[in-house]
Amino acid sequence: MKKSIGVNTEIFPNPVFIVGTYDKNGKANAVNLAWGGIASSGPESIAIAVRPSRYTHENLLETRAFTINLPSAKYVEEADYFGIVSGRDVDKFEVTGLTPVKGDYVNAPYIEEFPINLECEVTEIIELGVHTLFIGAVKDVKIDDTLVDAGKERNSVAQILSFDNVARAYRKPGEAVAQAFSCGLKYRK
Repeated sequence: MKKSIGVNTEIFPNPVFIVGTYDKNGKANAVNLAWGGIASSGPESIAIAVRPSRYTHENLLETRAFTINLPSAKYVEEADYFGIVSGRDVDKFEVTGLTPVKGDYVNAPYIEEFPINLECEVTEIIELGVHTLFIGAVKDVKIDDTLVDAGKERNSVAQILSFDNVARAYRKPGEAVAQAFSCGLKYRK
């Protein structure tokens, strides 16, 4: 039997996206956004949902570029901080000591210390309730050279964070349960 718990966003896991942007004066900023994910595999695109009140929203409209930075568990405190304070009020990079690096393909900073970075160019902007959905075409992916040989286990080796919005907790990858796109083949006729 099931019990209704009402309307909510009961999806797990959510990626922890630290979104990097520049403001109109070229100041680097980053924000923690858990509402986002893959929007298309061809062309490769990422969607992020940003409230209009966020400083990042202004930056995205101004520059039409962003980076997705995937933090490892080692940087959970920095990642959390990026979602607690506004870049309007504080230089988050100065406070955390993390390093913004200008993207090679888009006008947005990526975070040097985070193991995986995606450079994205805004291609679509959709007003959607209390959020604006920004869809960005992936222009480049950078990974820490220690992860190159990790192959399919890259996210586990790097301990990439996810967000559990029900428990309001950050999680790191656990063991693989099964291989996708093959474990269900027994049902194929």
